Amino acid sequence: MTMERDRGERDYIGFATLPEQVHRKSVKRGFDFTLMVVGESGLGKSTLINSLFLGDLYKNRKIPDVQDRIEKTTTIEKKTMEIEERGVKLRLTIVDTPGFGDAINCEDSWRVCSAYIDEQFRQYFTDESGLNRRHMQDNRVHCCLYFVPPWAHSLRQVDLEMMKRLHRKVNIVVVIAKADSLTAIEIKRLKARILNDLEEHQIQVYQFPECDSDEDEDFKQQDRELKEAAPFAVVASDIVLEMGGKRVRGRQYPWGIVDVENPRHSDFTKLRTMLISTHMQDLKDVTQDVHYENFRAQCISQISQHAMRERGKLKRDSMGNNNDVVITDTDRLLLQKDEEIRRMQDMLTQMQQKLKASDKKHDSIIDV
Repeated sequence: MTMERDRGERDYIGFATLPEQVHRKSVKRGFDFTLMVVGESGLGKSTLINSLFLGDLYKNRKIPDVQDRIEKTTTIEKKTMEIEERGVKLRLTIVDTPGFGDAINCEDSWRVCSAYIDEQFRQYFTDESGLNRRHMQDNRVHCCLYFVPPWAHSLRQVDLEMMKRLHRKVNIVVVIAKADSLTAIEIKRLKARILNDLEEHQIQVYQFPECDSDEDEDFKQQDRELKEAAPFAVVASDIVLEMGGKRVRGRQYPWGIVDVENPRHSDFTKLRTMLISTHMQDLKDVTQDVHYENFRAQCISQISQHAMRERGKLKRDSMGNNNDVVITDTDRLLLQKDEEIRRMQDMLTQMQQKLKASDKKHDSIIDV
């Protein structure tokens, strides 16, 4: 027995503590998450955010009157709050889009949202390419909650145009707002129509990753329920009521109380579970590995093309000033750099083709 214990101690190297080291370092550094909410006024966006994160981000909210909405333009409002739970710190940023869908002409409502997402990618790319990357701040939008009104029979034209512009840049999660105004049958029909519209217009919303085979059955069952619930039909409330001897967040009606955390009344709990408890890190990973990498590849390609044009111009100017063309060491160096840039462009083209091929493969899997 003693010999076996000694052999076990000798065989122990110590790298099994790596997950604990990563955990301690991550907890000490804290986490960032940026959530964009898009939808017209009156759909309960602020109430849902307050209910999800148990805060009050909209204390001084001002509701515009009818006259202001006639020529209302979409703007960006960013609010940040620090949340701590069991020693884990989360820096939560909510990007609101007041004015979206409120004007008579909503043709350009998507431009502000798309430009903001691109600007955060551009800023991250600039910081990443700089000399001091120790204190980089990640303000990239990791998820977009897109609110669909309950009175719509399916996705409207403004919804489709918005999602077409954003689905290659951010993880879109569709939410049916104020679901307590619909019956269970109406909710089921609206969800089916939304899914059909997304498929028909080839809009890629956030796709849940597949469970690993070694996951326990409870987690697999939870994952199946989350996938079946999308798009999420939610009811939100920041009012605490007494019901059956316990305090719940709900909405009071003459016929009774809607408990927002009751799965028979709302998908609120499933949305919160997906967004915070189970898939927050995957949302960040998809943002980094897919959406940001696509943007980064485009930036590098543009920089390379600009550099090639500038070098070609300098070369033509230098050759035009000299009647006798003499290949100098500088010219040779320029030719070598041009060749390197061509190789980089070929590599970028291949990467983009692989990404497109993987997207098409993913689409075919979903279609099946």
